[in-house]
Amino acid sequence: MIARTPAPPYYAVIFSSLRTEGDQGYGQAANRMLELAREQPGFLGVESAREDGLGITVSYWESEAAILAWKQQVEHRQVREQGRATWYSAFHTRVCKVERAYTFQT
Repeated sequence: MIARTPAPPYYAVIFSSLRTEGDQGYGQAANRMLELAREQPGFLGVESAREDGLGITVSYWESEAAILAWKQQVEHRQVREQGRATWYSAFHTRVCKVERAYTFQT
């Protein structure tokens, strides 16, 4: 599903990852993080896709302060550490300011 975001400016956090083999609790943790992110002030939405071990998740936020608060959230911080130790062989996180956005829908 495509996230419904407000008119710019807002921020996007792009998380690209390569998974290790097996679930090892990943699915449950990912669902919990989505649930928790939706409760965070400033969260606008999320889009995610995964194929052949490569995952790309883009979360949208009202401000850099909202992103920082999410990064510092205790449960999220613990799951990030488990991701480094168990679920990911590599990842990149990019934070971007969205200045323009265009839509098309039939």
